[in-house]
Amino acid sequence: MDRPIRVLVAKPGLDGHDRGAKVIARALRDAGMEVIYTGLRQTPEQIVAAAIQEDVDVVAMSILSGAHNHLFPKVVNLLKDEGVDDMLIVGGGVIPEDDIPYLIESGVEGIFTPGTPTKDVVDFITSNLKR
Repeated sequence: MDRPIRVLVAKPGLDGHDRGAKVIARALRDAGMEVIYTGLRQTPEQIVAAAIQEDVDVVAMSILSGAHNHLFPKVVNLLKDEGVDDMLIVGGGVIPEDDIPYLIESGVEGIFTPGTPTKDVVDFITSNLKR
């Protein structure tokens, strides 16, 4: 059965700014994907539970608070602990260039910083989907 790509857009941590996440959610929706937006201030455990419950193909996290080196890998590790290895994990937000290699090594497969065209995010997801 061919179905649209399902994406969970999540805002981990105490970050209270969600404009970027909403822009990405809208762009993914406009590209034909089903988007589930978790809202603000989600714990890694809440994100993983929602991703599993919603049976998504992609977890897309957005962060501006600077806690990406802790929160993004925690989501990746919790998914692994649950036996989930078929979800594409991407992240975006205000992430220093020096932190990107660590995040990639930690299992976040794509990192998008401010100014990235939304088409690049859509193309990355469609090209790297695991299903």
